[in-house]
Amino acid sequence: MSHLETPPSLDELEARCATAGLKLTEPRKLVLQVLCESEDHPSVEMVYERARAMDPKVAMATVYRTLNLFHEFDIVTRIDLKESFARYELNWGHHHHLIDVETGEVHEFQNDTIEKLKAQIAAEMGFELVECVLELYGRRRKAA
Repeated sequence: MSHLETPPSLDELEARCATAGLKLTEPRKLVLQVLCESEDHPSVEMVYERARAMDPKVAMATVYRTLNLFHEFDIVTRIDLKESFARYELNWGHHHHLIDVETGEVHEFQNDTIEKLKAQIAAEMGFELVECVLELYGRRRKAA
């Protein structure tokens, strides 16, 4: 197992937005802050609830538009985990997800063996690997 990169700070994300030419309004900064402080993979509704706790004036439509805009500018990644809704995370480094089917908890991981195997499989089939999304679903083992 490899160590995951450290997620970017709020300042780093704001700089990324500026470099991309994305104007950071106060509501956008608020959504970015919520994502920076999230230790889970929140849905739009979760981001909205957390943002409203900080600023009751923020609107659900603003959160939707902001997350879509951040996705367009590659600031966030939209992940679909076999649920009726999408979740969001900061786009900050290649990793995969292990989802606990009983709790819905999402664990991030990186694994050098998997990375080598993916590249090997693609090469054997005559491809250069350009992207891979790996989601593992499981449940915790019961103690023996």
